[in-house]
Amino acid sequence: MSSTPSVGRIVRYVSHGTPLRSDGSQEFPPAHRAAMVTEVDPHDPHRVGLVVYNPTGQHFHPLSAGGSVLDETGKLGGSWHWPERV
Repeated sequence: MSSTPSVGRIVRYVSHGTPLRSDGSQEFPPAHRAAMVTEVDPHDPHRVGLVVYNPTGQHFHPLSAGGSVLDETGKLGGSWHWPERV
């Protein structure tokens, strides 16, 4: 689904998870979270600023800190994608 994001749109954010342990496991693996677009890069509409809604609170991921880039596969930590249709 290729569409241009705009402020206020709901997207899915993929968290990074915790660093890998020496055995390759993670305490918290990457997870998909609800997010809302707060700003769109005027030079790259696939890079956005987000507010991410976690079970324990909100996380702000602004453009000034690098923002979040589109990953349509939904696998890259720190990326966003459109919600899956169910």
